[in-house]
Amino acid sequence: MQVRPAHARMLEVVPLGGLGEFGMNMLALSWGETTIVVDAGVMFPDPELLGVDKIIPDLTYLQQKGGAAALVLTHGHEDHIGAVPHVLPYINGPVYGTPLTLALVEPKLLEHGIDGRQTLVRVRPRDRVSIGPFSVEFIRVTHSVPDCVALAIHTPAGVVVHTGDFKIDQTPIDGEHFDVHRFAELGSAGVLALFADSTNIDRRGFTGSEREVIEAFEEIFTSTTGRLVVAAFASSIYRMQILVDLAAQFDRKVAFLGRGMMQNSEIAQRLGYLRIPAGTQIRDTDVNSYPAQDVLCLATGSQGEPMAALSRIAIDDHRSVKLGPEDTVVISARAIPGNEKTIGRVMNHIARRGAEVIYEGIKHVHVSGHGSEEELKLMLSLVKPRYFVPVHGEYRHLAQHARIAARVFAGREPRPEVLLAENGDLLQFDAIGARIAGKVPVGRILIDGTLTGEVADEVLRDRRHLSEDGLVVPVIAINKQTGALEGVPEIITRGFVMEDGQALLADGARMLIEVIEHTSVEERTDQGLIKEKLRVELRRFLRKRSGRRPFVLPVIMEI
Repeated sequence: MQVRPAHARMLEVVPLGGLGEFGMNMLALSWGETTIVVDAGVMFPDPELLGVDKIIPDLTYLQQKGGAAALVLTHGHEDHIGAVPHVLPYINGPVYGTPLTLALVEPKLLEHGIDGRQTLVRVRPRDRVSIGPFSVEFIRVTHSVPDCVALAIHTPAGVVVHTGDFKIDQTPIDGEHFDVHRFAELGSAGVLALFADSTNIDRRGFTGSEREVIEAFEEIFTSTTGRLVVAAFASSIYRMQILVDLAAQFDRKVAFLGRGMMQNSEIAQRLGYLRIPAGTQIRDTDVNSYPAQDVLCLATGSQGEPMAALSRIAIDDHRSVKLGPEDTVVISARAIPGNEKTIGRVMNHIARRGAEVIYEGIKHVHVSGHGSEEELKLMLSLVKPRYFVPVHGEYRHLAQHARIAARVFAGREPRPEVLLAENGDLLQFDAIGARIAGKVPVGRILIDGTLTGEVADEVLRDRRHLSEDGLVVPVIAINKQTGALEGVPEIITRGFVMEDGQALLADGARMLIEVIEHTSVEERTDQGLIKEKLRVELRRFLRKRSGRRPFVLPVIMEI
């Protein structure tokens, strides 16, 4: 048995997020005094986390390391770049990413008052950058957003390949193909470790090309006699291009609805990733100026988010778009686990408007951006690593990926060793071998939209919030059948003490009555929607009148 010298230097890799969960992807690699970070993603909260807008990884490990020498981004999805503004204070060097990825990061930095012009460094596939003892090579992969890369990180211990999110699309919309050749070259030369996306390991076969949705959308464009509304992720640039091209073919004008959709379409157009024929695009405010059959609306809200464009359209609360019996709404996205109920609620509201609802279960209007089992097998075969670490997925996905890897290399000697890691595991690689050597501090930080609400976990966040500003519980009785308000709202407080507090609460009750009176019957009888609306409005009212931000927990009694 070889003994490891006490002074031996080694490669240390720590997943800070993205293992055992979907989202919050973040990986730290260290050699000696130098640490680099791959991706900085967010996760979106469950509905019961009131007041929480997003969740980011705990950054204690980076703090203990004295920061990182660089942040390297694989692509522009929120689960890979959403936490960049929060991670940036711990980065002592540049942020590397492809042009579209960095263009999607810039607005996030501006929202936080950060000027990223000196920090953001653009790279292209096949570029290579040196960061201390590391040399990071960028490799073209295909996904559901343009400008995606995998990473080959050359370290003193060997080459580490990080796939990022990928599928192998052999007919990509932009003509930029998956760089199979470079992965094969790396595999032939020898790869120390492969960190590979596990998202779709439970799907057999190959994931379809982005072009596969065209046929279904052609049918929809042909059969829709009224307005056509398509909800998709705001980062689905390829889907946008397909729909814009079809709109031009079927003589429809295109309007982008929702902040994310408008912002990302502008960025994509500016960089040349989205091409819109002259005269095709119209402003959202001009939608009503055109006959319904001549308009296509691309909207945010594919996950049923309460304040997104599609949710507002569904309850007849959008300033520009009103649905009618001749209209068709398409949800062109996969439901993120946990969002099924809110998406179903939005679809019910759309159906009440008389419009037709089409989603993945009815027509092939969505294709995943992640490789299925056969593509993940191919990646393993190409790279032939000494060690394999499944990443990006819940634990069952990581375990299944490990089992598939065992099948891929059955009969081959030496076969790769699988390290089934979780967030916070300290992976060490040196001349003797690789192992999970311990744990480092990891966890979750909950973020609210005020940019000041960062707390290490749910319990601490709630305790701190309650101890500083107290609890306010508005109790509202609503007739389940008619949506009418029954009696006067009662506001109960705990730990929220203000001078002239009774008058403030009386004014708050009157404000809630006004809010309810200005909502539709549909909104009032939808607990999820009305709770969120009342919570936001009362929180805003109390902050404006008292300067404090109590924990607001609406209780709706259906009578």
